[in-house]
Amino acid sequence: MVEFIKAAEKDIPLFQQLAEKSWNAAYRNILPQDQIDYMLKEMYSHQEISDQLKNPNYHYYFILNNGSAAGFIGFEFHYEKDTAKLHRIYLLEEFKGKGLGKKAINFLKEKVAETSDRRIILNVNKDNPAKKIYESQGFSVFAEGIFDIGNGYVMDDYLMEYRF
Repeated sequence: MVEFIKAAEKDIPLFQQLAEKSWNAAYRNILPQDQIDYMLKEMYSHQEISDQLKNPNYHYYFILNNGSAAGFIGFEFHYEKDTAKLHRIYLLEEFKGKGLGKKAINFLKEKVAETSDRRIILNVNKDNPAKKIYESQGFSVFAEGIFDIGNGYVMDDYLMEYRF
């Protein structure tokens, strides 16, 4: 059984553990290890996640599979006019290929449909195979971008959208 459990400040250490495991598996053949380490440090610091959890439009949920933490999803309503943003969706390697990613995207669509937002956007690394999953769920590329993230690193991404 798949469940989505709303996260709280006390859950930050678990997010950090899940992020480290899932990122190292997902990006080991895409990004150099020093960039992965840098991005984890910047994007998953206790302060960064704490600040996001304090934003009433930003939501984190754990993805549980039969009671085990399989991953997480983080999204923000009203990121832009009429637009929600999927900031993060990560699964541990052992839970991939079981339909959890698709269930998480459907969960996101249901949550966004309850708001005035009519579009969901996301960034995905150009070499990330997850792009195919997003496409299978109705997302399409609307732009490309290279984003400076500091320390000499960039993110080379597709920008994708889903419209209601």
